[in-house]
Amino acid sequence: MNYPTTPDGRYFVVRGRLWRCSDPSLPETRRQALVSALMAARRGVKQARHDDDAQALRAARADVDSAKVALGERGPVWWDDGSPDYNRHLVRNSPYAHWHASLETASTRTDEGAGHGPAASAPDHQGAVSSAPDAPGHPQ
Repeated sequence: MNYPTTPDGRYFVVRGRLWRCSDPSLPETRRQALVSALMAARRGVKQARHDDDAQALRAARADVDSAKVALGERGPVWWDDGSPDYNRHLVRNSPYAHWHASLETASTRTDEGAGHGPAASAPDHQGAVSSAPDAPGHPQ
């Protein structure tokens, strides 16, 4: 699934919330290894929840966090221009509000016409592996 990506490539938007993209400077082989580790950790979370194993759940969640930090999706930002991090912020409360509103306006106009909105043709989020499953309130 493709989500709209901010013009600077730092975030993608899911249900009105900004999610930090993976560090685009990661070599592809490293990124792929980290994505594999992240997916394995998420499977570990699922299994620990199924088994009602609190210790395994804590360990699996720590593995998820480690992989996301290594990917650049959490922890220190991967850009170096001093801009603040808006990860998990509502896009409407961020400097990206005007950009996002223009997407919604274009989508409304397009949906009334040909039935294709920018969401259908939004750029990929450059290696970000989240589809926001670790959003607040979503089980990890």
